Amino acid sequence: MVKIYKMIFLSTLFMGTMISISSYTWLGTWMGLEINLLSFIPLMKKSKSPFSSESSMKYFLVQAIASSLFLFSIIMSMIVNNLINETLYVNNLLMFMMNSTMMLKMGTAPFHFWFPQIIEGMNWNNSMILMTWQKIAPMMLLSYMMKSINLILTVIILSTMIGSIGGLNQTSMRKILAYSSSLLYNEIMWTIYFTIYCIITISMIILLNKFNIYYLKQLFSSFFSNFFMKMMILFNMLSLGGLPPFLGFLPKWIIIQYLSSNYSYLILWMILMTLITLYFYLRITYMSIVLSHNELNYNLIHFNKNNFLMILLSFISIYGLIILSFGFNFF
Repeated sequence: MVKIYKMIFLSTLFMGTMISISSYTWLGTWMGLEINLLSFIPLMKKSKSPFSSESSMKYFLVQAIASSLFLFSIIMSMIVNNLINETLYVNNLLMFMMNSTMMLKMGTAPFHFWFPQIIEGMNWNNSMILMTWQKIAPMMLLSYMMKSINLILTVIILSTMIGSIGGLNQTSMRKILAYSSSLLYNEIMWTIYFTIYCIITISMIILLNKFNIYYLKQLFSSFFSNFFMKMMILFNMLSLGGLPPFLGFLPKWIIIQYLSSNYSYLILWMILMTLITLYFYLRITYMSIVLSHNELNYNLIHFNKNNFLMILLSFISIYGLIILSFGFNFF
């Protein structure tokens, strides 16, 4: 049963995000981000766990620096706008600083350095919040502010490159999931991509949390008597990598069609980086099937058929694209 204090902080966490994305003033936006931050810190703190304490401290420092720079940019922008001899260069510099603070808040490349380390010290429930809900407010604000197409393309290229290459040498499932995200610049495409990303990520995290899996070696030694559950986890992983015919391929399909007329070089780059991502997901899948052995796992929990949400999200993640292809003529 969820404790009362968790319900209170979760409610203020959601309220802070809604205040940020619906505020008419920059000060209201900043206040919403601070409410969101101060609500998430107590949720990260787990008693008698030095790793969660370290992660909460790192997260607070990074977010506090980003919030301070964001508030400084807002104040300087208000001062510059009141000057008679303001220059376009100064406005562009302040806007770039505001964009950078939002990218720092959500862990987008090249400001991603803190994200995998903080994810590593958190449990799966907090990791799910950080990888899904905590990205909404900074991404929405970034879509309001980011107008430079060159900056957008640079962020996309860096995000896909670091997200693909960064996951190659990881053995932690939390770090692998932390590297598996990117940034889009069209709001409709972002909504579709982020919704599908959240469905697949939540499905993966529920499965991994259910069976207490935190490292790759646990996939090799667990579920030797339950092949169905192992394949469900692996199929969700391949869907997250964008392998057809799983649901994760749908946003990549839409992006390829949208960018095919003007940005063919960007499509080629994204496809190459996606192939790298698929490489280590397929490697994990192959090794977990071939190298399974009967090692005792005291944290193993037997599958309960009453877990409706886990089954539903996994079904959508695995068969969603096939159902959409038969049910709707999107393309």
